[in-house]
Amino acid sequence: MLNHYETVFILTPVLSDVQMKEAVEKFKAILTENGAKITNEENWGLRKLQYPIQKKSTGFYSLLQFDAESTVIAALETQYRRDERVLRFLSFRLDKYAFEYAEKRKSLKSKEVKEN
Repeated sequence: MLNHYETVFILTPVLSDVQMKEAVEKFKAILTENGAKITNEENWGLRKLQYPIQKKSTGFYSLLQFDAESTVIAALETQYRRDERVLRFLSFRLDKYAFEYAEKRKSLKSKEVKEN
């Protein structure tokens, strides 16, 4: 059975836009290679960190929502740990209420894009 997951990761701010997109594509490829289906992707851009991490005060935030087996998370997090561009990451399984909220947020976001 596939579970609904969400992962957020912060990339180092010294990357160019091309390098940042390349890193995001790398993690998306890891997910799809392991049988995950990506349902949503959001790039939150460069944001200020609450506290410095590795002497950096900003970072590129990215969110991926996907459906996968539980074994995929271990492979993904291993790759996060090996990649020096990743400052922090968090992956978690969405329960039914969080999944409903994520779907509602995704539909509102798509409506805003269509209106603009």
